[in-house]
Amino acid sequence: MSKKFHIEELNKAFDNRVRLGIMTMLLATEWCDFSMLKENLGLTDGNLASHLKSLEEIDYIEVRKAFIGKKPNSSYRATNLGRKAFLHHLNILQTIIKNNKI
Repeated sequence: MSKKFHIEELNKAFDNRVRLGIMTMLLATEWCDFSMLKENLGLTDGNLASHLKSLEEIDYIEVRKAFIGKKPNSSYRATNLGRKAFLHHLNILQTIIKNNKI
């Protein structure tokens, strides 16, 4: 018997493809700086910044601000809460795929 799921189990924080991309990159690295995220995801500064802020506000990511020489640098990583939430979201998607193969 297949496991049932409810669409409400999917995390709305990850409805957006940009946030999916951010979290995927952050789970693959310890820390990822703004430039690397921007380049790999093909985003504008403003678009990336707004999604990072949204994830930071719900404690799914943390930011580390530093200077490299005289230039400011922001790096990001997934928090334990963010990691757990994202992995749960992925598990729900896998369950949907597994249980609905034709």
